[in-house]
Amino acid sequence: MRTQVAIIGAGPAGLLLGQLLHKSGIDNVILERQTADYVLGRVRAGVIEQVTRDLLDQAGVGARMHKDGLVHDGVQICVDGKRHHLSFKELTGKSVLVYGQTEITRDLMEGRAAAGAKTIYSAHDVALHDFSRSAPRVTYSVDGKSEEIVCDFIAGCDGFHGVSRPSVPAGAIKTYERMYPFGWLGILSDTPPVSEELIYVRHPRGFALCSMRSHTRSRYYIQCSLDDHIDAWPDQRFWDEIRPRLDEQAQADLITGPSIEKSIAPLRSFVAEPLRFGQLFLAGDAAHIVPPTGAKGLNLAASDVQYLWRALVEHYADKSDAGLAHYSDRALARVWKAERFSWWMTTTLHRMSDNPFDHQLQLAELDYLFRSKAAATAFAENYVGLPY
Repeated sequence: MRTQVAIIGAGPAGLLLGQLLHKSGIDNVILERQTADYVLGRVRAGVIEQVTRDLLDQAGVGARMHKDGLVHDGVQICVDGKRHHLSFKELTGKSVLVYGQTEITRDLMEGRAAAGAKTIYSAHDVALHDFSRSAPRVTYSVDGKSEEIVCDFIAGCDGFHGVSRPSVPAGAIKTYERMYPFGWLGILSDTPPVSEELIYVRHPRGFALCSMRSHTRSRYYIQCSLDDHIDAWPDQRFWDEIRPRLDEQAQADLITGPSIEKSIAPLRSFVAEPLRFGQLFLAGDAAHIVPPTGAKGLNLAASDVQYLWRALVEHYADKSDAGLAHYSDRALARVWKAERFSWWMTTTLHRMSDNPFDHQLQLAELDYLFRSKAAATAFAENYVGLPY
């Protein structure tokens, strides 16, 4: 098989890149090791920056997002039982949209199917070859039969545990990583959200987050130990633990119910550099991971896609490789700013240690945020998304 761009991974990054390339007249094939149902079954975040919304519109898949997404003009931060409101609209003139990543993936899958673009699911034994040369290849197997794709470029959009990044020679890549000494225990429930906006909670018992997927479906998280196991957290124990971390009004408004999904996720910060290796380009979680505290994971993937898509269009339409040459530097400049913001939110809102000094520093940091318009504006600018 011959194509212009072989995309590894059918998550949001790979699907968005594929859709944008297709609409730009650039042929591409997506390889995904899992089934389509498995990909759709993954529950992920859903806070979308304006620039990500714009990209989804350019990909032609934004109609349902605009219909069902929840516009948020601000966010609330609860510190030891007292809530504080930060208005994105007043501080930056912008907003964010709450729309689940699963729904974005569904929209992109349906858009790709309607366009007749090729996605190969259950592709096993995927291997990348000759990407240091001008004609890279990707081999894989489906139903035990070996296949090959010859292409101009490979886009590695297959996540942190995918094959793309490990295919790079060890001496050619540098990685930076920070592991946090706690995780997030999250549940999804068909209950009305406790608030119309997200509530980030800083509490002596540990961090909590009250989020939502719709007017009738809520997503809640609490900080937990990395040694915790799901089977030790029946629903009632979760509700009993999150309730005292909330302010009095939220406690009164909290409606509990059976979980429809429950998981524990470790938190890490990770960046690989550079993002280009010959004709192989890394994007999304294959290149970087952020703690979910700043809601940057999906948005950073979309940011990478935007830079890579425009660079590939420039290559084919204008016969210029300037965009491809600068892809890594441009993408990483935005990545590191998002890493900083996500690290800041994580270390400011979580129980980091039992040291009273750390506790007081967090309170001072948050007090400055709430009292200083400059600090609040900087927070809002980062949360709604920095410009490309």
